[in-house]
Amino acid sequence: MATIKKIGILTSGGDAPGMNAVIRSVTRCAVTEGLEVYGFLRGFAGILDKDYRKLSYSDVGGIMERGGTILRTSRVPEFKLPEVRKTAGNILKEMGIDALVIIGGEGSLTGGNLLAQEQGIPFIGIPASIDNDIAHTDMSIGVDTCLNTVVDAMQKLKDTASSHERAFIVEVMGRTSGYIALMSGLAIGAEAIIIPEVPVDYDSLAEKMWSERKRGKINSIVVVAEGSASAYTVARHLENRIGFDTRISILGHIQRGGSPTAFDRILASRMGYEAVKALLEGDYNVMIGLSRNDLVRISIDQVLSEKKSIDMTIVKLAGILS
Repeated sequence: MATIKKIGILTSGGDAPGMNAVIRSVTRCAVTEGLEVYGFLRGFAGILDKDYRKLSYSDVGGIMERGGTILRTSRVPEFKLPEVRKTAGNILKEMGIDALVIIGGEGSLTGGNLLAQEQGIPFIGIPASIDNDIAHTDMSIGVDTCLNTVVDAMQKLKDTASSHERAFIVEVMGRTSGYIALMSGLAIGAEAIIIPEVPVDYDSLAEKMWSERKRGKINSIVVVAEGSASAYTVARHLENRIGFDTRISILGHIQRGGSPTAFDRILASRMGYEAVKALLEGDYNVMIGLSRNDLVRISIDQVLSEKKSIDMTIVKLAGILS
């Protein structure tokens, strides 16, 4: 087993609050162990463009509380091509990079896995995705911060909805996963939550909201995951069926920003430390996951072969409480 001396770190795909805390943890833990750390800018593009910088212990000071990522991030569609990954592998070998730490979602982990299989560049994956859609980890970096941001915004909308006796249709992120919509809707007591995992029945939704209005409820919040329906579509259905005065709020990229919560800072720090430990122990091509508050290492192949499903017990609970 080759001794790890020089590692690269990158953030890839959509940004998530807490990425900087991972960068800080990995860098400081690695430097403390005598390793050299190089940060690639804009994810895999930084490898291909040879755009990187050496990171010291002090370089990552004061970044844990910052949202976004100091290494910046991007999506690199051409990385799906074997010849592009070969170029990346050759660049890493020329630099003497022994292993990578890749912080990102499923697409980023897939890119790292293909690079490892084809070019022999080992890596450790750290899950960072506000959708919380990565298998074999209870929470991904950024999820808690995102939920707190969404709940804070919707609570304010609920205030103005009460003042004007309106229904607000709030669209949140989640193309294939309804996690953000489900958990934020549960937390603010939404009247309805529309997610990709559960077919929407507009007639039942309209009937329920009309019944709520008749019994004296003066505000309504409907949370919609972007992958399940458009907020405009939902509003049109409600207006046509029961004549509700509706307003639409699409939270958009505000959900990705902001200073990470204590939970995300701590989780990111723990995962960064565990990633360096795994490298030093020669435990390569694994993802660091959270399972019942313990950190675990799961084969990347296993992570990518499974899809994380929504907890239908929570779906049922939200229906009862709404």
